[in-house]
Amino acid sequence: MNQKPLKIMYFSPVAGDELHDKVFAEMARDNKLPGTEVHVTSLPPSEGGFTHIEFRSYEAMVTRAIVRAARAAHREGFDAFAIGCFYDTALHDARELSGDMIVTAPCMASCEIAASLANRFGVIVGRRKWVNQMEATVCEHGHGHRLSGFYHVELGVNEFQQDHAETERRLIEAGRKAVEEDHAEALILGCTLEVGFYRDIEKRLGVPVIDPSIAALKRAEYAAILKRQCGWVPSRKWSCEAPSEEELTRFGGFDEGEAFGTRVVVPAETSRQTSRAA
Repeated sequence: MNQKPLKIMYFSPVAGDELHDKVFAEMARDNKLPGTEVHVTSLPPSEGGFTHIEFRSYEAMVTRAIVRAARAAHREGFDAFAIGCFYDTALHDARELSGDMIVTAPCMASCEIAASLANRFGVIVGRRKWVNQMEATVCEHGHGHRLSGFYHVELGVNEFQQDHAETERRLIEAGRKAVEEDHAEALILGCTLEVGFYRDIEKRLGVPVIDPSIAALKRAEYAAILKRQCGWVPSRKWSCEAPSEEELTRFGGFDEGEAFGTRVVVPAETSRQTSRAA
């Protein structure tokens, strides 16, 4: 008997548009397993028109939306939920309301993968502004001793896709400093809108380069497989304890209105499609 497809939601805490949806839907299509269905989603219009959350004040505004989206995804029966921001915004908050659904995020996922490939890794980031918060996140996840440093290219989130040649030049320049001067053995791209650049940088620098969007998707998918095959379900005890449904209902604000804005579904391949491709 065929198993149901794994269902993964990739939630970007920004307002979705045609470019956003295309970039991340293609990423999911190119990297997911045949039996996985991926929903690429984003903020509902009611939560604002954010195109990035580089500032802590922006993060504070979208945290509520991420928590509501994780709760809604769990109720829809998703196996895993990936938060599409390298700050790992609202990761712990969303987990509280996610039931037995896996919740992961790009920084945590990328560091775990980098640690399996190398002893030391560097993180290439857009702006110096990001470094303080991202370094704290890397250390919180237990990888501070592996970090060779952060290398900023002075590009904001909205600028990464404007001039691909210039973006790639700056990323390679920063990566060369990390590898040749600070002896990084792997690199992480510290922005989820750097999608597609990692292969060329790998060829130029000769070290693995981790795309955080792919890392978050694949880490979510892998955790969902382990849950299904090994029965490893998230704990909701002690620090992961969820609030009571009675209190959530009484306080309000967790379930009202739309939880998602745009949504693109990348379907699982059928057995017939998979055999034909083979």
